[in-house]
Amino acid sequence: MTAVVTSPSSPPRPRRFGAVRDFFGAHRSISVVVGMSAVTALLYVLSFLPPLTLVQASNAWLGAWTNAGVFVLLALGLNVVVGYAGLLDLGYAAFFAFGAYFYAYGASAYTGVHGPFFVLLIGGAMVSAVFGIALGAPTLRLRGDYLALVTLGFGEIVPIVFVNLDRYTEGSNGISGIDRPSIPGLTFGAVQSIPYYVLMTGMIIVAMILLYRLQDSRIGRAWAAIREDELAAAASGINTVTTKLLAFALGASTAGFAGVLNASKLTFVSPEQFIFTVSFAVLVAVVLGGMGNPWGVAFAAFLVYNIQAVLLKQLNSLFDRVQIPIISNIDFVQYQYLLFGVVLVLFMVFRPEGLFPSQRRRQELHAADEEEGELEDETPAEAERTPQPADLTGGPA
Repeated sequence: MTAVVTSPSSPPRPRRFGAVRDFFGAHRSISVVVGMSAVTALLYVLSFLPPLTLVQASNAWLGAWTNAGVFVLLALGLNVVVGYAGLLDLGYAAFFAFGAYFYAYGASAYTGVHGPFFVLLIGGAMVSAVFGIALGAPTLRLRGDYLALVTLGFGEIVPIVFVNLDRYTEGSNGISGIDRPSIPGLTFGAVQSIPYYVLMTGMIIVAMILLYRLQDSRIGRAWAAIREDELAAAASGINTVTTKLLAFALGASTAGFAGVLNASKLTFVSPEQFIFTVSFAVLVAVVLGGMGNPWGVAFAAFLVYNIQAVLLKQLNSLFDRVQIPIISNIDFVQYQYLLFGVVLVLFMVFRPEGLFPSQRRRQELHAADEEEGELEDETPAEAERTPQPADLTGGPA
């Protein structure tokens, strides 16, 4: 008999940057500060380098990054409602409007009131949260498509109300002459993008730290339970009423922050800034980035906004100069939502969890695939030992 010589198994390869990954995984706040600081510095440097400078000026890029930051805040807030709690909200732009108009009333020549910026920032978030609760309270018994229709109607009503109350809102003309932020050490002006860029980065860092804390907290686990099975969550002792209302309130308050910042940057608000297409674009960012993952949602929101506001417009300008037949007559901006629709369909078919899904979300969406894979890996002997369902007809199975 010949002996079979087996080679010793090779030792497991050490993970690259394992200690660093474990450290940042255990200290989410530090990871957010370090990551956002690195991204902010990188974007600032890139805005002064080609090929970006060949497209538009550096100051214009910084302004675009800042506007994208407003969009990131909106997506982070909607991620609480849709990604954490599983509540489909199609009227999210309404809370964006409440924050913006609150700041317009509190700091503008229109009312003659010039309140402190940070006080109004917190006030705008609180007002939006109150309206979030007002929307959530009547819809607690609704789910799925019915909840989506109610929130869609709410989002359509709010801009119409602002238009019709022209005595108090200037109607479709909007409110202009809004004060810019007043912060010691920073000078905000029409052509100065760096102060807004710094302010927006700080707000995103604060929002992401708070949302990560919420995700890993008791309320975050309650949201996950409601998203997976609301009946089971209620049977487990979770107060679904207050938990869902809290999700609406926190998501709306984040939109209120974004509304105040956007109004202070543009120094102008009008109902046209808060139509349904804003809610749709934010929802697209949440779905593409990966529902439940703040980093993925923030990246997708940044990407979606720059495709909307920069890339498609630059394509129009480029083909106007080149004059290519047929293509030069296409207005790419008008087809942006067709593009988003096609991308959403493709993602729902091939990658429903999004670009950067949270670990929990990936497990939920691929649980069935993993079970099928385990069944396929069973040996014939194991398959025979697996209990088969009884044949209730009495005939051969």
